[in-house]
Amino acid sequence: MNLDEKIYKKLLQVPKGQITTYGELAKAVGLKNGQRVVGKVMNKNPYPVIIPCHRVVMSTGKIGGYVFGKNIKTNMLNDEGIKIQNGKIVDLENKIYRF
Repeated sequence: MNLDEKIYKKLLQVPKGQITTYGELAKAVGLKNGQRVVGKVMNKNPYPVIIPCHRVVMSTGKIGGYVFGKNIKTNMLNDEGIKIQNGKIVDLENKIYRF
């Protein structure tokens, strides 16, 4: 299994209604300071709805980018019960999925 597959497989564990950060996901697959690597892998996700890259956000709570745009990512997260205000996750610490 290559690194991209490991990251996607780990991301599939994050349930609806929760998010993870690029850094948390990097740590979960054994990448120290691998946030940028995870971001690049999310950017080339071949199945962006099936592999829920919309559930990966920045450690600051900002939602970050998405292949279909930030408005779509915001709507998808809202539909899953994640509240967003001014481009940031509300109640971030209680919404983060811990691997």
